[in-house]
Amino acid sequence: MDEETLRFYRDNAAAYAGREISSRQARLMAFLALLPPRACILELGCGAGVDTAEMLARGFDVRATDGSPELAAIASKHIGRPVETLLFHELAEVEHYDAVWANACLLHVPRDELVSVLSLIWRALKPGGFFYASYKQGDGEGRDTLDRYYNYPTPDWLRATYAKAGKWSSLSIETGDVRGFDDKMVSMLFVITQKSG
Repeated sequence: MDEETLRFYRDNAAAYAGREISSRQARLMAFLALLPPRACILELGCGAGVDTAEMLARGFDVRATDGSPELAAIASKHIGRPVETLLFHELAEVEHYDAVWANACLLHVPRDELVSVLSLIWRALKPGGFFYASYKQGDGEGRDTLDRYYNYPTPDWLRATYAKAGKWSSLSIETGDVRGFDDKMVSMLFVITQKSG
């Protein structure tokens, strides 16, 4: 992960965790509806643990992780259980998870590293497992006003990148606008895939 971006989340963990986020609630509920009861979910980039708490409350077995130790500590307090510090390239499991939830975190992976990270996620999923990720839409990598790195993909670029990372039985991309931490509205790409069975 880009060091300057990671430093931003480490230095601003409390402020970032204090944001009131409800716009993704419907997407999370729709994703969870795809899964069997008590499914084993890996959450990447859990932030303050808001989504983690929702998944746990609905009886799912969640492994919550974040790349920032500071955010992991905040999330741990929020959900009342340990949250691991995990960088994407450290993911080592093979066919272990029923689902992976990666809300607004893989958008920071450098473009030339995204296939590798997606391959690790594909490997960690059980056959038939579901995977959600969201990205800020654009036409090439760059930084925002807070100096955070983004890969800013197009839908076509994402489809091609996912295809290089593994075999998926389905891949859908929806679009929508959200307000970012920098208080600017941005166009997002919401991707749901299913690993081939």
